[in-house]
Amino acid sequence: MGTGAVPGISRRGAGASARTARGAGVNGERHIPVMLDEVVAALNPAAGEHVVDGTFGAGGYSRALLELGADVTGFDQDPDVIRDAAPMLAEFEGRLDLVHAPFSRMDEHFDAGSIDGVVLDIGVSSMQIDQAERGFSFQKDGPLDMRMTQSGLSAADVVNSFAVSDLTRIVGILGEERHAGRVARAIERERALGPIETTRHLAKVVEKVVGRGPKDKIHPATRTFQGLRIFVNDELGELGRALFAAERILKPDGRLVVVTFHSLEDRIVKRFFQDRFGGTGGSRHMPEVSATPATFRAEGKAMIKASDAEAERNPRARSAKLRAGTRTDVAAQPADMALFGLPDLPWPKRKGETGRRIS
Repeated sequence: MGTGAVPGISRRGAGASARTARGAGVNGERHIPVMLDEVVAALNPAAGEHVVDGTFGAGGYSRALLELGADVTGFDQDPDVIRDAAPMLAEFEGRLDLVHAPFSRMDEHFDAGSIDGVVLDIGVSSMQIDQAERGFSFQKDGPLDMRMTQSGLSAADVVNSFAVSDLTRIVGILGEERHAGRVARAIERERALGPIETTRHLAKVVEKVVGRGPKDKIHPATRTFQGLRIFVNDELGELGRALFAAERILKPDGRLVVVTFHSLEDRIVKRFFQDRFGGTGGSRHMPEVSATPATFRAEGKAMIKASDAEAERNPRARSAKLRAGTRTDVAAQPADMALFGLPDLPWPKRKGETGRRIS
């Protein structure tokens, strides 16, 4: 497991301030930001620097950065997050503002080369999972929704109207479910009897065909729910676009820090940094091709994991991986989504609005 620090980066006393942010969300409720100390150390904010928290959520990262003297702009596409952040906005008046928009559009709100740091914590938040009415989890019964924006195509729409072939690929590729074909056909049979509208209804359908062994650590519907959630929110496409946006707005020596929680997300971040760190092509059998200009440089280890102690305290941290890079003075490269090799799926169309800023 990781050491809990990013080698080569000064912490400027980050640990103490980061600890004060643990458990203090937007309304003071308990919330545990994953790899908080490592994130703060990698960003290494100085007083007066401007950092973008692309996944504001409960404000855990933002609070730690604000307490170290940085100014923060948070992005979140969930209207509930924006509503609940009012007390924190008042507490840090003039130094914290929020934008109600996807983090993939952060470059529409800042000039190129104007930001000192960007942090992205990818995936669904614990607050969303805990709200049964949001439909992210089958632990509590609720409507089969899963939309972070609370608008557009829902998981129920996908489950009840998509072709079996598309359901198979969504569950199989995005959910990494090896029984995806059986799951899709079971959904087709069940919806013929009536719409599947709740989380527990879908979970029971999946459990019946996948089965559950005595040693299974996760519920048999977990992967199906993951695939639907990633699809409904276009999470992989949003992540890729956010990485390109961060590259455009970061100034030289600005830091990009990304925390992921499963292999599909981490693969995208890894490919981005591998490409942006530059290098030369060729081999001993072929002539060397010209170097790709590096828009980021690596500092410390390429990837770190949460410490054993944190993983013990917070189960969500067990799969977390942090990757980071420091911006060079080379102009941002073109945003080519082909870099990530995303699966060809009937992804939901994204809305065109740029977002609303709240200070």
